[in-house]
Amino acid sequence: QVQLVESGGGLVQAGGSLRLSCAASGSIFSINAMGWYRQAPGKQRELVAAITSGGSTNYADSVKGRFTISRDNAKNTVYLQMNSLKPEDTAVYYCNLDRAYTDWGPEDYWGQGTQVTVSS
Repeated sequence: QVQLVESGGGLVQAGGSLRLSCAASGSIFSINAMGWYRQAPGKQRELVAAITSGGSTNYADSVKGRFTISRDNAKNTVYLQMNSLKPEDTAVYYCNLDRAYTDWGPEDYWGQGTQVTVSS
């Protein structure tokens, strides 16, 4: 059984910073990619940033230059440093494991979500 524990969300003023963390636990052999998605009210869930096991990163255009994703493979933990936050960054942020390999084979996993609210 794989569990994801997210932390770091909260309320911040525009221009401020937050750091999200997501730790995966369980009998995980490897993880192809770890990432963060977000979903604002009335909108579809969208990719924010992702990082492969080799360190390659991918960012949504809207967060490039402001957000930084990083990963600790030994701890199966992914981080999202969010700087220069804008009110439009307000959303529930979800951690994602893309193809985590366990005894049951590869599967995608999602965290429970953490609220990020940016006030103007």
